Amino acid sequence: MRKHNLRLILFICSIASLSGVILGYDASVISGVIDPFSEHFNLSPWESGWAVSNVILGCVFGAWGVGYISDRIGRKSTLIATAVLFVISAAGAALANSLTDFVIYRLIGGLAVGMASAITPLYIAEISPKDWRGRMLGLQQMLMVGGQVTVYVVNYFIARGMTHEWLVNAGWRWMLASGVVPCALFLLLVPFMPESPRWLALKGKTERAHEVLTRLSNGQHADRLLQEILISFRHESAQSNQRSILRDQRARYILLIGCAIAVLQQVSGINILLYYAPSLLKNISGSMQTSLFQSIFLGLALLVGVAVCLSVIDRLGRTPLLRWGALGCALCLMFTSWAFITQVEGLLPVVGLVAFVLIFGLSWSLGAWLLISEIFPNRIRAVAMGFAFSSMYVANFIVTQSFPMMNRSVLLMARFHGAFPLMLCALGCLVAFWFVKRFLPETRGVSLEHIEPLMLSKSRRFAEEARRPLEPLSTHIGNPEQ
Repeated sequence: MRKHNLRLILFICSIASLSGVILGYDASVISGVIDPFSEHFNLSPWESGWAVSNVILGCVFGAWGVGYISDRIGRKSTLIATAVLFVISAAGAALANSLTDFVIYRLIGGLAVGMASAITPLYIAEISPKDWRGRMLGLQQMLMVGGQVTVYVVNYFIARGMTHEWLVNAGWRWMLASGVVPCALFLLLVPFMPESPRWLALKGKTERAHEVLTRLSNGQHADRLLQEILISFRHESAQSNQRSILRDQRARYILLIGCAIAVLQQVSGINILLYYAPSLLKNISGSMQTSLFQSIFLGLALLVGVAVCLSVIDRLGRTPLLRWGALGCALCLMFTSWAFITQVEGLLPVVGLVAFVLIFGLSWSLGAWLLISEIFPNRIRAVAMGFAFSSMYVANFIVTQSFPMMNRSVLLMARFHGAFPLMLCALGCLVAFWFVKRFLPETRGVSLEHIEPLMLSKSRRFAEEARRPLEPLSTHIGNPEQ
């Protein structure tokens, strides 16, 4: 008897993961748009930052509300709603005739991005078997990075051979309009997905939940898993909202951990490269077309990193990749900062950035999203993921809004030559290295219903260590094992 219908699970997760293509496309298309767009509308540095970062405000509200929405109308219906918003945003932004029009449509896209970024990993985590959860969620990350690479290539070929005047007047519109294609494809395929069995169980639709679980595995496995799901709901009220989570001490602790993971992923600086790669690389190359071409290598490095992470994360575990990935990212950023400050010529600074992106893809690109989707108990998962992804987008907004002002600051450029934001991000990576070791347990191979005790056990060990009095330094001298 088969344990899991992996062919069907892969098909379902592949459709859900198409939202990753759109997330990656939407995040990175602005990298080629922002300079000609700013010149077209004669934007100040603050307005340029706002043109990029406004979408993140939409992401905050989309992620914040998606838990409530998906708990009410279902995961599948929520994904359909995000697909519609994506199409409206891509078409509207391409036709914008003012900064205000552009911001409105980008905010709509931000709502869709915020909703999809939380609901897609939630849906995939609730559909996937525990031993395949990392790889199935990695599929979304692969397609997300694939979308980023695709848009770098599309932006480059749109700009290739064209005059600067054409890029300023029309080129950026074609870059934005190209995003309609993946949005429309996603909208056409989402109806073929089943509803999440855990949401069906949450709503008391146990027969339909059992039917979906049987299609995904077999009747015996479906019986056992459905009982585990129902028991997990009975421990406390399955209906949850923002206020009930904040009143629950256990849920509040896990929520803080999830939000911290989300914030630390952003302060690493990855979205500086995704949103502003050509602007950052232009500090080195001096040419927009050259920097657009170099951006492709950043996207390819991220794709390779995520592909390797996808193949090992269910064998090596989450926390080792996150810890050493954070340290590696910090070292790469410090090296690149040195190259910027000393104004090293050639491709050496680009190599440092490519290495950073590769290591980030090997670790935090998939690892952070995976942990956020699996550490929360069933009863609070949708709402808590909304909290976590809202935190991610608040941090993202701060990073992306502040970067243009730092990158175009006469004082900072004269002293650091574009390295100052990278130095701040290196510090954030070092904090992430410490945080993972201190607060995160390993969740590899653990079913969703059994992760909460692991999280609380880690918190108790931390509390006991914090209360323990410090031993005299002399007790450690002469004993290399301590």
